[in-house]
Amino acid sequence: MLGYAPNDLGTEWRKRAVKTRMAFLIVIPLFSFAVLSHAAERDDAKTLVKRAAAYVKYQGKEKALAEISTPKGMFDKGELYVFAYDLHGVMVAHPKNPALIGQNLIAVPDVEGKLFRKEIVERAMSHGSGWVDYVYLNPETNRQEHKTTYFQKMGDIILCCGVYKDYSHEGD
Repeated sequence: MLGYAPNDLGTEWRKRAVKTRMAFLIVIPLFSFAVLSHAAERDDAKTLVKRAAAYVKYQGKEKALAEISTPKGMFDKGELYVFAYDLHGVMVAHPKNPALIGQNLIAVPDVEGKLFRKEIVERAMSHGSGWVDYVYLNPETNRQEHKTTYFQKMGDIILCCGVYKDYSHEGD
C-alpha cells in the first residue's frame, strides 16, 4: 500500500491544481500590467515627439531646439525626454547631456556595436518616422539599458524620444 487512500490522491492533485491556478492568477496580471505600462510609456514617448514637432512648426526650429535642450523643460520628463539630430547625425539638442550638442555621432555605435543613429537618420529620410532599438546609458540610473526610440523627421531635423525598457519594436 502507498499509505494514501484513493481519495487522498485526488485531494492532493486538486490542491496542486488550485495552487497552480492561483499562481497564474497572480503572475498573469502582473505581466500584463508590465506590458501595458510599457505600451503607455511608448505612447508617451511618441506623444512627446509629436508635441515637439508641433512646437517646431509653430515656434520655429531655433526656439524649439533651445527648449528641447532645457533641462527639466517642456520636453524633459525624467527618463522620458526629447533630443534631436540633424540629417547628418549631428546632435542639435539634448536636455541631459549638452556636451553631445554639435557632435557628429552617426558613426558612434552602442555598446553592442549597433550604429543606431545611422539607422535613425536613414529611416527618418526614407519613412519619416518609426522606432529603433539599441542599448544606451540611462542618465537617470547611470546604467547601460535597452532603449527603444521613436523618431520623426521635421524639416531638416529628427526629433527623438526613447523609453528605457527591454522591449523590441521590430515589425511595428
